[in-house]
Parts: sequence; C-alpha cells; structure tokens
Amino acid sequence: MNFLSLFVLIPLLMLGGLYLAKSIKAIRGVMVAGGTALLILSVVLTFLYLGERQAGATAEMLFRADTVWYAPLHIAYSVGVDGISVAMLLLSAVIVFTGTFASWKLQPLTKEYFLWFTLLSMGVFGFFISIDLFTMFMFYEIALIPMYLLIGVWGSGRKEYAAMKLTLMLMGGSAFLLIGILGIFFGAGGTTMNILEIAQLHNIPFAQQCIWFPLTFLGFGVLGALFPFHTWSPDGHASAPTAVSMLHAGVLMKLGGYGCFRIAMYLMPEAANELGWIFLILTGISVVYGAFSACVQTDLKYINAYSSVSHCGLVLFAILMMNQTAATGAVLQMLSHGLMTALFFALIGMIYGRTHTRDVRELNGLMKVMPFLSVCYVIAGLANLGLPGLSGFVAEMTIFVGSFQNFDVFHRTLTIIACSSIVITAVYILRLVGKILYGTCTNKHHLALTDATWDERFAVICLIICVAGLGMAPFWVSHMIGESVLPVVSHLIP
Repeated sequence: MNFLSLFVLIPLLMLGGLYLAKSIKAIRGVMVAGGTALLILSVVLTFLYLGERQAGATAEMLFRADTVWYAPLHIAYSVGVDGISVAMLLLSAVIVFTGTFASWKLQPLTKEYFLWFTLLSMGVFGFFISIDLFTMFMFYEIALIPMYLLIGVWGSGRKEYAAMKLTLMLMGGSAFLLIGILGIFFGAGGTTMNILEIAQLHNIPFAQQCIWFPLTFLGFGVLGALFPFHTWSPDGHASAPTAVSMLHAGVLMKLGGYGCFRIAMYLMPEAANELGWIFLILTGISVVYGAFSACVQTDLKYINAYSSVSHCGLVLFAILMMNQTAATGAVLQMLSHGLMTALFFALIGMIYGRTHTRDVRELNGLMKVMPFLSVCYVIAGLANLGLPGLSGFVAEMTIFVGSFQNFDVFHRTLTIIACSSIVITAVYILRLVGKILYGTCTNKHHLALTDATWDERFAVICLIICVAGLGMAPFWVSHMIGESVLPVVSHLIP
C-alpha cells in the first residue's frame, strides 16, 4: 500500500472505531488517537519530502502510486505530493487535531457528530493527495456533503437556512466544476485523467480552454469565496459549531484556491492569460469588500467570516498574478489564514459557550474575567492584521511583493487597491479588541465566568505555536512551496 493512502485509511479506521464506540470516553479516545496519527503522519511526510528534495529528487510529484479503477474512462486512483500538497496536509492535520479538543464537550449526538466530522476530514485529505481529476472531484464532494448535516443538526441560529444555502451554492459550483473537468478530459483527447499527463500533453485547444477555464475556476472559486458567490460563507460560518467552523474556514475553503491553481491555471494556461483579468477584478473586489463588510458587523462570527472572504480573496488574487513569488505567497496565505481563522473560531466558540452571546455590543471587559482567552484573542487579531513575527505578515508581504512584480499599470493598480485591505483590517481588529476585552465589565453575569479549561487551552496553544512558528521561521516552508509552484507558473508564462 502506498504511504500516502494512509491519509485516507486512517479516517476510514476512525469511522469504524466511532461506529463501534459505546461511550463518550471511547469516542474521544478514537478521535484523539486518529487525530494524533494523522498529525504524526503529516509531520513524517514533511521530513521525508524535504529529505527527498535535498537528495536531488527531480520528479514534480513524489511518493506516486497509480491504480486503475475503471479502464474504459481512464479513471485511476492516482496519488502524489509536492511541496504545496505537503503544506496543505500538514495544515489539515493540525486543524483536525485541535478541532477534536475544541469539540471535547459537544452534546448531543456526539458519536454522529464525529462520524460526519471524520468523513469531511477524509475528503479533505484525499483531495490534497490526488493527482487524478476524477479522484479529486470524488474527494471534493465527500468533503462538501457532510457540511449540510454538521451545520443543520449541530449548528446554532438560522442553522437550517445557512446549511441549505451553503449546500445549494457549493453544489452549484460543483456542477460547473464537473462540466469543466469533463471538458478538460475530452479536450485533452480523452486518454487520461491524470493531471500531470494532461499538462505534459498540452493539447487542449485554445477555443475549448476559453470555455472550460471559466467554468473550472468558477467551480472552485465558489468554495474560495469568490465575489459575488461568497454569500454562503458568512451564514455558514456563523451557524456552524466551533470545530466545523475551524475545519471549514481553515481547510475546506483552501480546496478552492488549491483547485484553481492545480487544475484551472495549470491545465489551461493560455485561457488563464487571456481571461484571468476578469477573475482578478472579482478577487480584488473580494479582498476590499470582505474587509469593509467585517467593519460593520456586530456578530463575532460574522466579523471573522467576512475577514475570511477578504483573506481567501487574496489567495485567488495572488494566484492570478502568475509569477512564482505571488504564487508562493498564495500558498503561504492559505496556511496562515487556515491557522489564524481556526484560532479565531475556536476562541469565539469558547467565549460564546460562556457568555451565550456573540454580539459585540453586549461584550466588554472580558480581559479581567477570562485573561487567558483574551490574550489569545489579541494574538489572533495581531496575526490577522499582519503583525511582523506572526504568519499573516509573511504571507501578505510575499503576495504584495510578488503582485507588484507585474510592471503593467492594471496589475499594479489592483495591487495597490488590495493593499488597502491591510489598513481596513487593522481598523476593525483593533476596534474589536478594544471593545470586547478592555474597559469595565458591565454585565454582572459575566463577572462569574470561568477561563479556559485544559482541553481548550491545549487546542489554542497548539494553534498559536503554529501561527508564531510560521511567522518567525517561514523560509523552509516558502522554499518548499516555491520549488513546487515553479512548474505551474512556467506553464503560465506566455
């Protein structure tokens, strides 16, 4: 069995273990064991990958394996990883591991919740290791389907509305994506669904590329919160339980940016050069609009959700700049945003669990009542606004430096406009921190609140370590990513 298949096998074993578990303690044991195994596996894979590269490995994808599933349609279980995939697997493992502890006391239907949570995780891991169009699409759908139940059953607020809206919009994007994938397959001659082989053939006619590229980019872009198809995101995040918000914003939305880069841009470079400006304008709107929208929200989750629209817009914005520096920044932004938004949603869930409100107007003076959670919230806010030494600064600086390398007026003007999101983000983050954490606690019920428990502290500390680690030592990650984006970017150079 291929080493990478363990990323799918372990969640399958977790599903079996959860099905057989008879007590809350057993359920938690299965989740901790599985989450720990996935985290260790991702760390081991990272070291193995770096070792192979240092040893002089030149293959675009390492640890490859191919097993034919259905020969008449050239469908195969094809897996392999490069630096981008390794980084995404590591991010996913961290979020799944910490999300388990964030859901430690979830009630009711604990077993059923973790079954769907694990299935979602399996889809995410399978997507990032796949290099076959059919296999990627299959795991993509496996990752999307559980979201309806996880929000609709275990969510809060307008959960049924949010779950249905999210499902309909993402499935609509999937329909565009399926058409685009089939168009790529038959446009390339209908002989293979392997991404690397299609890229090597480079035989999709330009006229067809101009049809399939917008559909494919739009299909993935819906999940990446591309304007104006982003409206499912704030409602979905606001209604989802804590760990689902962490996994959804931290990892699931990254499938959109990853798919746009790996499939739409890589396999249809001529159309990307011809039509990319349209999506570049839309992503620029996402960046600024998401930041402005966050400024006027009063719900903590909505603030973070619109902030995610802005930061995920930066990912697609950088990808469309079509140079190595900006593309490296895009992947760094996926990592950074995944970690800091998971941290934000974890902290918001912990605050809500104690105060029973997410309304900014009803929260103040929390620093005196729950100092640990408040300090962690400040750290998350500083990472979000791009403070040097934390992950947000590294990612955004790489994106804007790379974007400014395009010397034409159009690209530089859009880059300057996108840079304004940094100022807007600083405004709403600092106002938010000052409003809810400092001052006098006027709600007498809040004075009796307790600070974080051991499981909450463990999850939060793990995420803060990752955010600070990426911010202070980004070079090994950026080097690993930079080598892997080069083959894709080289296809995009006219």
